[in-house]
Amino acid sequence: MSEIPGDLKFLKSHEWARVEDSGRVTVGISDHAQGLLGDLVYVELPNVGDEVEQSVGVAVVESVKAASDVYSPVSGTVVAVNTELADKPEKINEDAYGEGWIFVVEMSEPEQLNELLTPDDYAELIEDEAH
Repeated sequence: MSEIPGDLKFLKSHEWARVEDSGRVTVGISDHAQGLLGDLVYVELPNVGDEVEQSVGVAVVESVKAASDVYSPVSGTVVAVNTELADKPEKINEDAYGEGWIFVVEMSEPEQLNELLTPDDYAELIEDEAH
């Protein structure tokens, strides 16, 4: 199992959130989630300017096995999307916590970050799911 970066927060549905210096939040799916999905073949991105709600689906990742909604860890406005994923969805498989980011949100309710799982809590969740 890969290391879980210590600067991330997580939803129980396996999305990660990284708070940037700008206060914006970069979002992707965890390495664990991409591993469960297998090779990704398609990513449906939100649009810049979309209003998103915490824990509501805003994107879709599709693998040869399944399609899975990607939920936003925080509410706000989408200010950037990773357009490279349109041609290279495998970036998520290769670098889930880096080049495989999916979208960036300008938070409307920063206190929602307190509701997300810490890396340790997330590791425990994965561990529990494995049993």
